[in-house]
Amino acid sequence: MTKPKSINWFPSYATHHKIPFGSYVFNEQLERISNSVTSVNRPPFEFLKDNSINGTYVFFNGGIDFGKPELNQILEWVSNGNTLVVSAANFEKQLLDTLNLKTKSINTIDNFNNVFQVNLVNSRLDNSANYKYDKGSTFYHFDKIDTTQTAVLGFIDKFRGDGESIQDSLVNVIKQPFGGGEIVLNTFPQAFTNYFMLKSPNQNYTAGLLSYIDVEQPIYIDTYYKTGKTFYTSPMYLFLNTKSLKWAYYLVLIGALIYILFEGKRKQRAIPVVKPLRNQTVDFTRTIANMYYENSKHKDISQHKIQHFLEYIRNTLHLSTSEINDSFIINLAARSNNTKEDTKALFNFINNVNTKTQINSKELERLNTLIEQFKSHNQWKTKQ
Repeated sequence: MTKPKSINWFPSYATHHKIPFGSYVFNEQLERISNSVTSVNRPPFEFLKDNSINGTYVFFNGGIDFGKPELNQILEWVSNGNTLVVSAANFEKQLLDTLNLKTKSINTIDNFNNVFQVNLVNSRLDNSANYKYDKGSTFYHFDKIDTTQTAVLGFIDKFRGDGESIQDSLVNVIKQPFGGGEIVLNTFPQAFTNYFMLKSPNQNYTAGLLSYIDVEQPIYIDTYYKTGKTFYTSPMYLFLNTKSLKWAYYLVLIGALIYILFEGKRKQRAIPVVKPLRNQTVDFTRTIANMYYENSKHKDISQHKIQHFLEYIRNTLHLSTSEINDSFIINLAARSNNTKEDTKALFNFINNVNTKTQINSKELERLNTLIEQFKSHNQWKTKQ
């Protein structure tokens, strides 16, 4: 009862949630700067049937997939002079094709702390601050944009050196005209979460994003495409989130358990021997892997293989994988009973796989063979 309640890191994005990845703070601050903020808990296809709706429609979530009919209706609404803002880790293919865009995930093999730094382009905004996000897992950026139609608003500048220009950075916020309106896309939805905004000076980054929205016009915040629920359907939620009811519930369970234990000693019948369930973890893992392989998700499988291999190096060979350089290759080769040339060839192949968006089955098999050969030398050394 006295220990602190564990933090809920569920990626909710819901405007009523005060957990780290909720957006309660964003919604509260938005209502302070705009007199017309409306939460929309209906699908856009249904909401936009009202022809009197004008202004800015804001979507942000870990993933958003409208579907073809709904997307067409949204784009028609934008072309009538309105603004669409969509912030998600990745976007559906039809939207990207319509705007002549492509996205790509960021290679994080040299960023094990998962710290990303973001910034905005506009010189009138305060870009001297460092806006950092330290809970990143998979980050995306715009790999291809139509430079004749697209304005770059923000970028991920962790990968930008002192002598490099903005063009060398990874673009993650863009704006593009569409008909009589405009569309703003952002691959960093975490900018609207409580965890990001409450870490000073990150709130200025979110405010900079809002500067591209006309706050004099009505703003519609989507609450339909959200990972977090807007209401709770289970009655147990009330029990388990009220301390007195929760412990009353636990006491009833404990009392029932004590009664069963003492009463069962005199009335218990012979219990037949039941064979324990077979551990099917390996079978389950093999089934999932076959599903990935049959669906030609070779790139996803390769990423899992590489991450497990790096974890093997850290746990078994006790080497840090935060920096892959010549010194690391020499130490790894010596500890694993592999030659320097073989070790270097393996990591060159891993780097080649990471730079590709898609790989074929032969490349995946080659990656698996190199990793298994590398491990087999270390196992032989252990037996010796």
